[in-house]
Amino acid sequence: MTELDCTRCGACCAAWRVDFHVSGCSAAGGSVPDGLVEPVRGDTVRMRGTDHASPRCAALQGAIGQSVRCAIYAWRPSPCVELQPGSDACLRARRRHGLPAVAD
Repeated sequence: MTELDCTRCGACCAAWRVDFHVSGCSAAGGSVPDGLVEPVRGDTVRMRGTDHASPRCAALQGAIGQSVRCAIYAWRPSPCVELQPGSDACLRARRRHGLPAVAD
């Protein structure tokens, strides 16, 4: 497989909900800016924009499949850090957006 370039893709940022523990938020000592999260329940928060019928993270900038960037890349939440290019989740997100499994 050709190496996937996340700076051209962005499909994972517009494919599903991004939930994580509230400790990842800046008010709780984490790194994710508080203004980009919504409370879900208990100790769980969600990245804004990822709970829509057509999810798109509020931190995603650019056009999916062309040129994208995460506005909070250095401070992104744990689910985003854990997702690896070429993983099953990555490839499912790419399919959802009609992108090929290998880089162009």
